Amino acid sequence: MLSSEQLKEVLSNKGLSQRDKLLICLALDPVAARKVEDVRRLAIKAGQRSAKDWSISSAFLKASNLVIRTDMGWELTSAGKKHVATICGPILPGATTVAVSGLRKHLPSISNVGTKSFLEEALGALEAKLYRAAIVFSWVGAVSVLYDQVVKSHLAAFNAEATKRDVRWKVAKTADDLARMKEHEFLQVLAAISVLGKNVKDELEGCLKLRNGCGHPNTLTVGESKAAAHVETLIQNVFAKF
Repeated sequence: MLSSEQLKEVLSNKGLSQRDKLLICLALDPVAARKVEDVRRLAIKAGQRSAKDWSISSAFLKASNLVIRTDMGWELTSAGKKHVATICGPILPGATTVAVSGLRKHLPSISNVGTKSFLEEALGALEAKLYRAAIVFSWVGAVSVLYDQVVKSHLAAFNAEATKRDVRWKVAKTADDLARMKEHEFLQVLAAISVLGKNVKDELEGCLKLRNGCGHPNTLTVGESKAAAHVETLIQNVFAKF
């Protein structure tokens, strides 16, 4: 249910009881039965230093409807999982908050003024809940980053592969020249010259498909989670790498 970072974030909330903090430790992915000392270790690692003195078994025994003790250790019941979900829902940052934070983290490392402008517009769109616009602007910013990477380090290899695929290709010298190629074909060339791995290329193709759906008149509806996942994919596979 929770990643290690989310566990740390949730346990830092001062309004939680000791019992609820222990229950939340049982919700760390992968959710499974855990021994008392494993729960204690997780709590301490997540910043709860006082957990070294907590009476964990006693706390779980008093929450018998929320946890069950098996041969493998303590684990959450269905009621326990619902209880933890109820607690964590209001505490954990929303998908948009995480996406915005990720983009802001990478903005200072982007020197291209045009690229930075696209990403700032994507940030504004996310915060205003304009999810289609956020998807389009973040994609354009990612492609701009890839254009700059090709011009900087892979131009000869790119032109050679592009010419192999289309003898009419006019040798590119600038990022604007690269924009003459359709973005789907651009991704294929990047994979062929090993700028992108196949799996990364496949993920970016999905982002491009979503961008196309959001950038043209149609009945497609997207929500916060879809937009945030799109942005997260671009952060992990483009902004954080190039």
